[in-house]
Amino acid sequence: MVKICCLGAGYVGGPTMAIIALKCPAIEVVVVDISAARIAAWNSDQLPIYEPGLDEVVKSCRGKNLFFSSDVEKHVLEADIIFVSVNTPTKTRGLGAGKAADLTYWESAARMIADVSKSDKIVVEKSTVPVKTAEAIEKILTHNTKGINFQILSNPEFLAEGTAIQDLLNPDRVLIGGRQSPEGQKAVEALKAVYANWVPEDRIIATNLWSAELSKLAANAVLAQRISSVNAMSALCEATGADVTEVAYAVGKDSRIGPKFLNASVGFGGSCFQKDILNLIYICECNGLMEVANYWKGVIKINDYQKSRFVNRVVASMFNTVSGKKIAVLGFAFKKDTGDTRETPAIDVCKGLLGDKANISIYDPQVTEDQIQRDLSMNKFDWDHPPHLQPMSPSAIKQVSVVWDAYEATKDAHGVCILTEWDEFKTLDYQKIYDNMQKPAFIFDGRNIVDMEKLRKIGFIVYSIGKPLDPWVKDLPASA
Repeated sequence: MVKICCLGAGYVGGPTMAIIALKCPAIEVVVVDISAARIAAWNSDQLPIYEPGLDEVVKSCRGKNLFFSSDVEKHVLEADIIFVSVNTPTKTRGLGAGKAADLTYWESAARMIADVSKSDKIVVEKSTVPVKTAEAIEKILTHNTKGINFQILSNPEFLAEGTAIQDLLNPDRVLIGGRQSPEGQKAVEALKAVYANWVPEDRIIATNLWSAELSKLAANAVLAQRISSVNAMSALCEATGADVTEVAYAVGKDSRIGPKFLNASVGFGGSCFQKDILNLIYICECNGLMEVANYWKGVIKINDYQKSRFVNRVVASMFNTVSGKKIAVLGFAFKKDTGDTRETPAIDVCKGLLGDKANISIYDPQVTEDQIQRDLSMNKFDWDHPPHLQPMSPSAIKQVSVVWDAYEATKDAHGVCILTEWDEFKTLDYQKIYDNMQKPAFIFDGRNIVDMEKLRKIGFIVYSIGKPLDPWVKDLPASA
């Protein structure tokens, strides 16, 4: 019986191992983490992450062939295949700060595997890592062996939050990168055999190590580039009276392009896009490819521009000041169906409004007040370090209140900003919201999910990204 151990019980490790356990009943799967609190949560009724369908999968396998433990070394010692799914945050200081990936946690994981192991093992990179990480990991493992053979594989994840379980059950592709040696290919086949329990063979792609590592960064960079491209167009649409939804629909009808990732919005977020592009930029710069690095920098620049453009629209529309005004923020997660707030555009929008002394009332169906206050008081990139290295008690920002009801958030507000596309925001009673707001009442739709004409009939002044401007907004400068 094969035993799989996964280091790291986060967004990638937990769901991935749950599906492997579900689809491979003959394999024992153990997820380990140094955080006892996180392991306790995985063993409880309230899982530490929210993902549709995850609860049912975990509860059907837990205690049978799926286990969660903080006894890291015991399970590493016993495992045949070790997935490493630890954080690879962006460096905040030193060489490559603000761009390069920090491999501290990866390196300590590799050293621990080398120290503990007493038998041959396959070590699988599951975290998003910079190209050539496998080489560094290999050096640590092979220079610490006691005659033990380690094979390193790269098996990047391609999960989208909110649909992770479906992505795992029915993946577009599973990528496995390994050394071209006989031992390397044998390791690739061993991992292939695990996925073959439910993934059609033609979707399991074997590549060399470096191609697998780079494919993950490339995929995220190209997806983010599509979002930045349509967001750049949204600014032009507003300036010319075009409708970005119509433009995107027409463009997406081209079979060479397709409709996905062409929704204009307040900007992209999430734990991967910005981090992976910064990483890609750093690798390009290290290889002297400055033009390539600058090309990818443009994708991030447009994303930052889109967020500040949104804040400027809010402030400019409301008589050039939001000082002392109540602004309701609907949605704080970076997208619907997840409680994840990593790199969410809502952080920069809220900080921009707070900079102009607004009072903000936030409602999100999945994000806690503690998380929101933490996000608003944390330095950039700190979110990606383990909790014990983050600020312990975030200093509560007095101009921010977090409520558990959209109507409470919008009561007596001067303006409403929709920053996450939660389905419930489409069906709110906007007449009720309008009646309880200060007048003139503004709605700034950062996700293009509301019916503008309907809201205008109620009496709202509406701004939707990339849509023909409300007469009120039209005559005002685009920036405060």
